Amino acid sequence: MSATLSASSLDPRALQHALARADRQRKLRAFSLTLPLLLFLALTFLVPIVVLLKRAVENPEVANALPRTAAALDGWNREGTPPAEAYAALTRDLASLPDSADAGALARRLNSEVPGARSLVMATYKALPLPQTTATTSAADLKAAVLALDARWGEPTYWQAIAKNGSRWTPDYLLTSVDLRRDAKGAVEQVEPEQRAFGRILVRTFEISLVVTLWCLVLAYPLAYWLSTLPARTANVLMILVLVPFWTSILVRVAAWIVLLQSEGLVNHALIGLHVINQPLALLFNRTGVVIAMVHILLPFMILPLYSVMKSVPPTYLRAAVSLGSAPLAAFFRVYVPQTYPGIGAGALLVFILSIGYYVTPALLGGPDDQMLSYYIAQYTNVTVNWGMACALGALLLAATLVLYAVYRRVTNSELSLG
Repeated sequence: MSATLSASSLDPRALQHALARADRQRKLRAFSLTLPLLLFLALTFLVPIVVLLKRAVENPEVANALPRTAAALDGWNREGTPPAEAYAALTRDLASLPDSADAGALARRLNSEVPGARSLVMATYKALPLPQTTATTSAADLKAAVLALDARWGEPTYWQAIAKNGSRWTPDYLLTSVDLRRDAKGAVEQVEPEQRAFGRILVRTFEISLVVTLWCLVLAYPLAYWLSTLPARTANVLMILVLVPFWTSILVRVAAWIVLLQSEGLVNHALIGLHVINQPLALLFNRTGVVIAMVHILLPFMILPLYSVMKSVPPTYLRAAVSLGSAPLAAFFRVYVPQTYPGIGAGALLVFILSIGYYVTPALLGGPDDQMLSYYIAQYTNVTVNWGMACALGALLLAATLVLYAVYRRVTNSELSLG
């Protein structure tokens, strides 16, 4: 009784402040509990993405190695040969490089723009200091010495490549990832038709991912529906079998499919033994093998969202529709299936996003025309060591994923608002 009186005698404003303070403390405690997870996500997810996006537009090789040359070419109209000061700046920049590794990085970057630039840069770097030149040699004499060393320095294409890449930041990698480029004067244009590769690769990536997603949906929907109708104990036992692929390495599963799908494999032997075919089918190192293996690996990611949604759909709805005169099949598609749309959308989105980033399965089971975008990201990272191009393709893949997710959210929000 005294506690009630004391509470009622409190000032309402003070009571409101006390409640607000308690609410802030509760939120602060909740935030402190999630802070380690947020820091982990920032360090392992957000920071690498930021670094990737930064490297996709960073062009440090020429800017770091040839700062004086880039400054000397700043006012050049990129026609004919540059002024003699550019030749003098080039010799000073190359001579001041710490070691051959820096010259090699510069040579590789320019060679990606102009074939032959690698040998030109490395030969010039090794020939420095030029004979009969001193610190007081004039720019005109240095130009003559450089041209005498290699006449290719008289061709404007090499200088145009240096001028175009003189800035530390460039859109060239991103433009290349969508089959565009900057010409010698900096204008954006399409590359030649025979060089337009990345557009076809991106379309191929989406085609394979869409086919895999559709097959996963076709196979997972009846299986998830059957599991949702079973008793809980039986469904749990069978769900363990669905989850078995999660406990097996992807490489092991891919190796197993190589054994099964090869010309002398179990699949072809079984089909020939059943007299379905007369000669072995080509199921390996083509699109068929890639789709089969990817569907097998990604099928659980479609089953789980569908199963979770189907378990929440009351079976009485379907029986009520049939009792009201609807045909069983019509009741299934008009009453039951619409209630599973959230599971279909979540499973399709999950499988599609995982598919577009696949690398190991197409690399081991597919042919040259079955490689997806992630394969070329790995090539630029591990083989050609072109980090800028690898990060640009990674940014393209990230952008495609974000656009796909935004479309999914927009569609689901529209359906909820209509509902």
